[in-house]
Amino acid sequence: MIPLPLARLAEITSGALTGMADPRAVVRGPVVIDSRAAEPGSLFVAIKGERADGHDFAGQACAAGATAVLASRPVEAPAVIVGDVLAALAGLATAVVSELPAVTVVGVTGSAGKTTTKDLLARLAARIGPTVAPVGSYNNEIGHPLTVLKADEATRFMVLELSARNVGHIAYLARIAPPRIGVVLNVGTAHLGVFGGKEAIAQAKGELVEALPEDGVAVLNIDDPLVKAMAGRTGARVTYFGRSPGAHVRASDETLDERGRASFTLRTPSGAAPVRLRLHGAHAVENALAAAAAAYELGLPVATIAQELSEAEPRSRWRMEVTDRADGVTVINDAYNANPDSMRAALASLARIGEGRRRFAVIAALRELGDRSAELNEGVGRLAAGAGLETLIVVGEDAGPVLAGAPGALHVPDVAAATAELSARLTPGDVVLVKGPRAAGLERVAEAILGGDAR
Repeated sequence: MIPLPLARLAEITSGALTGMADPRAVVRGPVVIDSRAAEPGSLFVAIKGERADGHDFAGQACAAGATAVLASRPVEAPAVIVGDVLAALAGLATAVVSELPAVTVVGVTGSAGKTTTKDLLARLAARIGPTVAPVGSYNNEIGHPLTVLKADEATRFMVLELSARNVGHIAYLARIAPPRIGVVLNVGTAHLGVFGGKEAIAQAKGELVEALPEDGVAVLNIDDPLVKAMAGRTGARVTYFGRSPGAHVRASDETLDERGRASFTLRTPSGAAPVRLRLHGAHAVENALAAAAAAYELGLPVATIAQELSEAEPRSRWRMEVTDRADGVTVINDAYNANPDSMRAALASLARIGEGRRRFAVIAALRELGDRSAELNEGVGRLAAGAGLETLIVVGEDAGPVLAGAPGALHVPDVAAATAELSARLTPGDVVLVKGPRAAGLERVAEAILGGDAR
């Protein structure tokens, strides 16, 4: 974060200094919401959540060295008191961006693949200059400004992931850190119940390209009709990525190895280069192409892009992590989250990685699918039932529709039961996929089967 005296911080947030706060004291960062992460010079943001109130930990944060607390009520520590902590946090982030005119902001959104694409693109941008990107999926009204506030005078790029819980949310995030390049991956069925339909999801995702300036660039997936149509919603220049011949940045000669890792020829307007991904799943090609197209716009040569993509390892947890046990059992931990599209991709990866081997899957009913929940979950059950599995284990009390599609599946109530049933069935050389919605906590199955941490 750029250094800010408390007096300036109070001015930006329209806050009042209390608790003997010294207006000349300087916040140098980091900006944190966990008092345990506070350190000398940091700013502790007191957020009141469902389970804990950050205001109760203000004293601990300052005892650890925090310069002050951003709070909505007086605390027993130097503080900047504001009416709305989240609004103040967003305003602070916007102010910091405005004081860093040399920074190029790149926004990434889509129904699936945001985090992987962000991770790849951050790696590519770092070849040019210092880059700030969120950890994991820090992509909401809290994580987004916290990521922005990591930037300082040396930062050249911000690669930011923007999620949408409803129409207007991405537009709000884009105002915090106005993007110059916007990447839209796809419009799928994730959060269908919140939005009510794919057209509404497209409306929300397209807010990213609407936020671009005329001298900006919209990087769009030519293979997704709803994304391709977003070209009409921006005054920025448009470039396309994908597998179709009309894409400016595309893949050809695509193959998959026995571990489900793709190799392809990366083609750009200025040349081509071979890529051999270390990421698992054919769907990783789409993410790699999106990152490549944005990096090409930043000025990286195609040979450098191909090299970096080929060397990139997964950065964020529980996304197509493929791990082998000593006895040859392979665990595919893709338990971070799930929707019908990502479930289909994961099962395809399982088929490839498990070719000629016994295959198992542990899944749970998908959520946030609205009126189509029963229909789509039944479809997931049918898909899994037809995947040639030795055993399909479905976890949770809400599994009825999945079981209707997969009547031969084994139904268990919780993670512990799933772990016990799976452990009793696995033999050396088997392959198991673990995938479900984040709330199901299925990563714990993978951890147990691997005998510890699932990383």
